[in-house]
Amino acid sequence: MNEVKLYDVAIVGGGLAGLSLSIQLLKSGYSVIVFEKEKYPFHKVCGEYISFESWNFLEEAGVPLSDWDLPIIKRLVVSAPNGKFIEHELPLGGFGISRYKLDSELASICRSLGGSLHEDAKVTDISFENKSFRVQAGNQDYRARIVCGTYGKRSNLDIRWKRRFTRKKNNKLNNFIAVKYHVLLDSPPDLICLHNFRDGYCGLSQIEHQRYCLCYLTTANNLQRNNNSLEELEKKNSLLKPLFAKNFCFRQIPD
Repeated sequence: MNEVKLYDVAIVGGGLAGLSLSIQLLKSGYSVIVFEKEKYPFHKVCGEYISFESWNFLEEAGVPLSDWDLPIIKRLVVSAPNGKFIEHELPLGGFGISRYKLDSELASICRSLGGSLHEDAKVTDISFENKSFRVQAGNQDYRARIVCGTYGKRSNLDIRWKRRFTRKKNNKLNNFIAVKYHVLLDSPPDLICLHNFRDGYCGLSQIEHQRYCLCYLTTANNLQRNNNSLEELEKKNSLLKPLFAKNFCFRQIPD
């Protein structure tokens, strides 16, 4: 029977936190295995604006941000449902980049440094046995001296371990809905917008290749009140409605 390799660190979750940690550990000489339930590249529902605080960190990790001609975002607009808004300069500012591109690049760097990156690998249990951790993914077992959990809250592991927050019943305050698109839009590339409506908002900011990240966050109850229609929500903010009517090119864009 073949002996199971013992890694220094196992990382459960291959997003920004998990991949960045794996790169730092690999550069320090540790053996690392990373588990990601999806397959790169893939989209994530989130805003895609990153503060300049992270620029040097990502470049030191090996991400060639300076070569990618990314949009530099310097201004913020926040609007109320009635159309009133405030605009303000962002003193530090940031840049736009999709998780589709960034996560995939970090995954490639992890592999190039010798990391063992397992995609389509859903971790089903973690236990401590014989002075090391046993990680179960699919039908295989892996072992590591340390395990780091960098997965999203309320994952299957949280539910399996019956963590307290997983036992809370969904209600109008914690049952959120998020929707994201990549779209073509006639809007200043240095501007990030947060357009509010009742119980939610729509965020807009440019990413790579002149595309825009359009991301909604609201509650399931609010979406239901509006006939499960994003178009109905857009009408709840007087700046969103004319923006989409005149300038919005709503179609699938190949990545």
